[in-house]
Amino acid sequence: MPTARGAEHTRDRPRHDPRIRGFASDNHAGAHPEIVAAIALANGGHQAAYGEDAYTAHLQGVMREHFGPTAETFPVLNGTGANVIALQALTDRWGAVICAESAHINTDECGAPERISGVKLLSLPTADGKLTPELIDRHAFGWDDEHRARPQAVSITQSTELGTVYTPDEIRAVCDHAHGLGMTVHLDGARLANAAAFLGVPMSSLTSAAGVDIVSFGGTKNGMLFGDAVVVPDPDPDPDPDPARAGSATSHTTSHALKHMKYLRKQSTQLASKMRFVSVQLEALLTEDLWLRGALHSNAMARRLAAGARAVDGVEILHPVQSNAVFARMPHQAARGLQRRFPFYFWDERAGHVRWMCAFDTTEEDVDVFLLALKEEMNG
Repeated sequence: MPTARGAEHTRDRPRHDPRIRGFASDNHAGAHPEIVAAIALANGGHQAAYGEDAYTAHLQGVMREHFGPTAETFPVLNGTGANVIALQALTDRWGAVICAESAHINTDECGAPERISGVKLLSLPTADGKLTPELIDRHAFGWDDEHRARPQAVSITQSTELGTVYTPDEIRAVCDHAHGLGMTVHLDGARLANAAAFLGVPMSSLTSAAGVDIVSFGGTKNGMLFGDAVVVPDPDPDPDPDPARAGSATSHTTSHALKHMKYLRKQSTQLASKMRFVSVQLEALLTEDLWLRGALHSNAMARRLAAGARAVDGVEILHPVQSNAVFARMPHQAARGLQRRFPFYFWDERAGHVRWMCAFDTTEEDVDVFLLALKEEMNG
């Protein structure tokens, strides 16, 4: 029945057509049914607020199974908040963070890391979205120069914004090099699950075992309704026996990060009052391999999409398809026509570069219908 004001209530029917799918972002997908069930299970009754609940307490053990036996986890509301808090924890007010030019913290967070964290981002162009020790060295200098923001941390993204994936050895090389210069390493893991699924390795091999100091772990892109987490894999690392190793770079350690994390989370407006509903989602995602099932599926759909697109004359796949992202080049007019039929984003409109994303709920039929439309638009 209509309300007194004549408006139809959402409970009567959805305000969108659930049959419509797109390839704009894995954020466009709904929540996985197992996540929704977990939220419902945690509902009802009263639980203490701000993380003093049974679900958040239990989550610590769940996360340690994936990030190491001493990991400390801080649930937050979203990925930008996780990145802002993590970078704040690793830097001083005069600090700088070295990152790829394509990094999400550099291009897609409205300047939040610089405005809220107060850090200077030192970005570097990369061919594949990945940093290397050699690239890091282009900005890793001038620690004692008061005229220059001090490089204190390196931030890498796994999987990268170009859909490529660091191997454990590549992450270890970055971490060893950064630590040797007295810097710490942040990993933006918005799609960490997709990277681990592609490589067939546990997430710990890409984080704690590789030497990463702090992780922004993403759940929203892999089936959660909302919420991410900041994870400190080793909150109390052994002190460096060689004081010369750190040079004049920085005194920040992960124990420093952990000490201030709860204050940074609150000050950055990322402390959820009803935190049990974030924590229970993370628990559901990371138990019974839901994270892996979703990531394997979205990765497989991206490979199916890329294989079909390669067979279309005039379409070029730009980067290796190692996660759930496909980057392609195609004529602008055809891309615009296709975009009117299916939501997706231009990555570089002037160059004709587009990005197609698959999600945990993307089906083979979704991909095949999209490919048919792609062929039709390319054939004019």
